[in-house]
This record gives sequence, C-alpha cells and structure tokens, in this order.
Amino acid sequence: MQRTFAQVLAFALATATAAVLGGCDTTRPTKEERESVNYGPKPDNYQQIVRDYLRNRLTDPTAAIIDFKAGPTQLYQKDAMFRGLQFGWAVCVMVNDKNTQGAYTGFDPAVYFIRNEKVVAANGGPGDGPVGTQFARRQCRELGYEVP
Repeated sequence: MQRTFAQVLAFALATATAAVLGGCDTTRPTKEERESVNYGPKPDNYQQIVRDYLRNRLTDPTAAIIDFKAGPTQLYQKDAMFRGLQFGWAVCVMVNDKNTQGAYTGFDPAVYFIRNEKVVAANGGPGDGPVGTQFARRQCRELGYEVP
C-alpha cells in the first residue's frame, strides 16, 4: 500500500502531538513522594534569587519585567517524558523580555524551583519552548495563580 505525503505528514503530526501531551503528565505526586525529599529552608530572598538566575538568560535584563505571582511554596514535579523529577520551593513568575529589536515580547509564565538559595530547575520563561510553558501554566495554577 502506497501512502501519500499528506497521510505520512498527518501520522507524524499525530505521533508528535501524542508524545508532547504524554510528556506533560503532571499527575499529583503521592504524600510519600512529597515527603521523601528535602526541600531545604524556605528562601526569604526568593525574588533576588530568581532575578540573579534570569540575568544571563534575558535579552535585556535591565528592562525585563519580572512579575512574581505565587510562592514560594513546596512543589514536587514527578518524572515525565520531557521533564525530570524536580522539587523545591517553587515560585510562579510572569516574564516579559525585550527582543533584539527592543520591543517587548509579551508575558510568559515560568516556575522556578529553589533549593539552598539557588534555582535548581525551571519550567517556562525565556527560551524554554512550548513544553516548558505548559508545565509552567499547570504549576502556576497549582501554586495559586491562573495564567491568563
């Protein structure tokens, strides 16, 4: 049986979509999973920790708008296809950076995991792509902020 280009393309698109959606599994961890890790002390200076982390990741760090929406709250992210196990004091942030032409790009959600006074993992934010953005949206909701 000979397949047309459109059939092959449709199959490839369906497979990729299934992989992305499967990789976004954010089922709630069990109580045992959440209690099995050491989150460390709650960071008092979480805003500065996140700003320091973003400094080298933003196009224009002096002009970027970083809006803290929720956290820090203990958060445990299960191992998934596109994201590994993460845990820490999570902070939901909306980030609006400038592009290389100097125009703002619009707010993107991000969740930063902090342990021992440093960011140890991130979902969403500058350069993380659609999978990271989906994780950030769901985690911001879990932290108490509904991303528009």
